[in-house]
Amino acid sequence: MQLIKPALYVGDHIQYWNRTVGLYLVIEASNGMMLIWDKKTTIFIKLTPNYKGKICGLCGNFDDKSSNDFTTRNGLLVTNPLEFGNSWKQSGSCTDVIDEILPCNLKPHRKSWAERECSIIRSDVFKVCHDKVDPAPFYENCVHDACSCDSGGDCECFCSAVAAYAQECIKAEACVFWRTPDICPIFCDYYNPRNECEWHYEPCGRHIVTCRIINNVSSNFSLPYLEGKKLLNVFVLHIMKI
Repeated sequence: MQLIKPALYVGDHIQYWNRTVGLYLVIEASNGMMLIWDKKTTIFIKLTPNYKGKICGLCGNFDDKSSNDFTTRNGLLVTNPLEFGNSWKQSGSCTDVIDEILPCNLKPHRKSWAERECSIIRSDVFKVCHDKVDPAPFYENCVHDACSCDSGGDCECFCSAVAAYAQECIKAEACVFWRTPDICPIFCDYYNPRNECEWHYEPCGRHIVTCRIINNVSSNFSLPYLEGKKLLNVFVLHIMKI
């Protein structure tokens, strides 16, 4: 067993820790919030159960009902995403967004490429997941994001969008080996010493529970399975007493 002590920081009276898990940077705060960032274009926000039904905003209200996530600052349930987003503006001096920006319409030369590449989400590659997680919205998001990037990071937007669907499949207990040397490759073998095999790629990661004592109160935070390169034969336990 290897004991690893993550970095501890203090900001605005909230203590937080950060560490790398697989491909992701994980930030865990003492207020019960966890941020999981792929260091590119995707971020996941995870809260402890005591927040259920007690939050509001652009990320919904955390009551396990997606049907009421579009609740405005005034408490009205709407269907228009622009109306919903405008209601949560940080500053009243900002003008409302009136027209939805459709990147594939602005860059039609990208549309066919985006649709072709993103079709992997609806293909047999993810067949084991289709009955568990609806691929339709993820495909649409993928095409949208892939059209948005037209230089430099074009494949990065596509790969992050597919990885987001793969992550939801992992949560639904459907592990998919979707990366290849030609599609969003990850060459973990690069990190291995010569003639050794310490590192390897795990598409579905491993389950980790962080155990902490904060202000003499014990709390466990379950970290979701995350893909990435893993060090073989190492069990990681994070323990810190504040």
